[in-house]
Amino acid sequence: MEQQNKLPLLGDAFPSMEVKTTHGVKRLPEDYKGKWFVLFSHPGDFTPVCTTEFISFAKKADEFKALNTELIGLSVDQVFSHIKWVEWINEKANVKVPFPVIADELGRVSMELGMLHESKGTNTVRAVFIVDDQGILRLMMYYPQEVGRNVDEILRAVKALQTSDTKGVAMPENWPNNPMLGDKIIIPPAPTEDLANERLAKAKDGDFECLDWWFCYKNL
Repeated sequence: MEQQNKLPLLGDAFPSMEVKTTHGVKRLPEDYKGKWFVLFSHPGDFTPVCTTEFISFAKKADEFKALNTELIGLSVDQVFSHIKWVEWINEKANVKVPFPVIADELGRVSMELGMLHESKGTNTVRAVFIVDDQGILRLMMYYPQEVGRNVDEILRAVKALQTSDTKGVAMPENWPNNPMLGDKIIIPPAPTEDLANERLAKAKDGDFECLDWWFCYKNL
């Protein structure tokens, strides 16, 4: 019986793989140990939507790097096609692409990571994988080929994940610009009655704010 690949899930270790890129051969996630990385796939080189995304990722690369986060692109095209496309972006848009692009012409990486969706053809969908500095998959997003991604949202998600890790808190919708809480962060709900009562008492003392025992929040 043919063995089915198990697609990685949130909280899983990112599967170890050797990939050919425009920056040479790399091993994921081993070569990025101690760093976060964002792996994002594209349906193909020299396509308008993908080109706008590459330009935006390139312009935001320093902001990702400031968060100890590297960028990695991917499509099923060959490496020489990637190189020519990156050159075209540099020449036509005056934007240098600083991150590597994986050449996945056989679709091996795309298949292992679930980027090939049968009803969407043989090209990869617009998948995003955020992997932390321990090599753990923390977030996945999927977009169809016809809709470009929001690079600012991907950057925001990295910031939110890192803040949640360091502060032991949860992040409200669109943090740090939530219409209700602004840039405040959410304290995880109390798991016991004693802690719930303690939370309300501390809220009265001004340690933080609570709408109820299960909905408490504070400044970052």
